[in-house]
Amino acid sequence: MTAKISYDDVEVGTELPAQSFPVSRATLVRYAGASGDFNPIHWNEKFAKEVGLPDVIAHGMFTMAEAIRVVTDWAGDPAAVAEYGVRFTKPVVVPNDETGALIEVSAKVAAKLDDEARTVRVDLTATSAGQKVLGMSRAVVRLA
Repeated sequence: MTAKISYDDVEVGTELPAQSFPVSRATLVRYAGASGDFNPIHWNEKFAKEVGLPDVIAHGMFTMAEAIRVVTDWAGDPAAVAEYGVRFTKPVVVPNDETGALIEVSAKVAAKLDDEARTVRVDLTATSAGQKVLGMSRAVVRLA
């Protein structure tokens, strides 16, 4: 696969389609099984509260993975992401109800980095319950 977006068609400020990702307790249990991260803060409400958290929280790496989907869906190829990094700023709190939590992600092209390599930097904003959950969320993407 290769990126479906052409470097020549992208300008600084281009906004990627925003997406929202629902997170339930069941989602966290499935992720724990897949990742091997069974830390009780991600599934045991009593334990999470005992250690000072407001409730069960989503895995940081899960949150990071959901956010980059905005970029991979836009580019059309997950392998187009050459670099990706974030700072975890706030946890995604996942209540034990029918709704769970929602991670809302937007992104825009912040810079055209290299004409020869056809790379751009995409800055992402990820929020949950009105709070920014990822800071300095940036990806370098190689375009067609």
